[in-house]
Amino acid sequence: MASAAGRRKRSRDSSGPSEPAMRPSSLRSEAPFSDEPDADYARAMCDYTQKITLEMARAGTAPRPVRVYADGIYDVFHMGHARQLKQAKNAFPNVYLLVGVCSDASTHARKGKTVMNDTERYESVRHCRYVDELVRDAPWEVDDAFLAKHKIDFIAHDDYPYTTGSGVDVYARLKERGMFVATQRTDGVSTSDIVSRIVKDYDVYVRRNLQRGYSAKELNVSFINEKKFRIQNKMDELKDRGKKAIADISDKRNEFLQKWEDRSREFIDTFLMMFGRDGRLNKMITDSKTMVRSALSPPSSPTPSSSSEADGLNSPPSKVRRLRSEDDSAPGAAAAAGDYSDDDEQDASLGVQ
Repeated sequence: MASAAGRRKRSRDSSGPSEPAMRPSSLRSEAPFSDEPDADYARAMCDYTQKITLEMARAGTAPRPVRVYADGIYDVFHMGHARQLKQAKNAFPNVYLLVGVCSDASTHARKGKTVMNDTERYESVRHCRYVDELVRDAPWEVDDAFLAKHKIDFIAHDDYPYTTGSGVDVYARLKERGMFVATQRTDGVSTSDIVSRIVKDYDVYVRRNLQRGYSAKELNVSFINEKKFRIQNKMDELKDRGKKAIADISDKRNEFLQKWEDRSREFIDTFLMMFGRDGRLNKMITDSKTMVRSALSPPSSPTPSSSSEADGLNSPPSKVRRLRSEDDSAPGAAAAAGDYSDDDEQDASLGVQ
C-alpha cells in the first residue's frame, strides 16, 4: 500500500481524486483546506442521501463517518480552542471534523479587531490534531446551502445563545432540527482574557519587546515613553546585577566560613597536640626537668664515717668499763671489779700478742 504522503501527492497532481486521502495516525501533515483535492475526495465519498440521526450517531450505528462542523474566529489559538475541537471530534465514535474560520472582513465588521490576521488563524487551526478539514472564510451564519455543499450532519458549538447583538441565537434553527451538538467552554481561558492580560501588563510587555530589539515605532510608543521604558529596563538590569553580586558575595562568604571552620579545627587539633596536657611541649619540658635534675644532683660516693659505721655494725659490741663508785667497797662489788679487771688484762695481753 502506498504511503499517505504518496497518496496525497498523487491526488493533488491528478485532475481528479484517485484514492482516499486518509490522515496518518502519526499526524505528520496539517489538515487540508476545503478546496484542496483531499477534502474534495472525502466529500465525494460521502453519501449525503443517507441521513444520520442524533441517536444513530451516538450509538455508533451510522453507515458512514459523521461529518461534524465547528466554526469560530479562533484568534490567538489557545487551550480553550483546542479543547472545544477535541470535544467536537469525540462527540461520536466515527467523526470527520470540519472547522470553519471566519475571515478578517466579516470578523472586523461584526466583532472587532483581531490580534492575528485570517491567514495566521487558518494555519493555527489546521495544525490542530483534531481537525480533518478547514473551511476558509466561513459564513457568520450557517444556511442550508452551506450545509449541503459541505455535507454537514451536525454543528458543534457551546450551548450559550450566540446573538452577536441581533437578539436571536444563530444556532436556534439547527437546535430545533436536532443538528446541534453542545460543547463546553474552558473557564478562565479565552481570547478576551489573554488580551486583558496584555493590556493589564502593557508596560511590562512594551519594555520586554523594546529590550528584544523592537523599535518604538513598531510598538506605537511615543518618544518620551520609549525613554522612560528604556530607563526602567536599565534600572531593572542594575537591580538584577546587584542581586547577583549579593548572591555571589553570600556564596563566597559561606565558602569562606566553611574554609575558616575547617582551618580552625586543624589549628585547634595542632595546638592541643603541641600544648595540651599530653602534648609534645609538656613532654619536652618534663624530660628537660628530669635531665637538669640529673645533671645537678649526681649520685654521691660513700664517706669514711659511713664506712666505719658500717664496720661497727658488723663487729661485736665493745665492753663498757664500769666506773667505780662508793659502793665498790662492798665485798661483792670488789669481787666483781676484780673479775672485770682480770678480763681487761686478759684482753690487753691478747692485743699485745
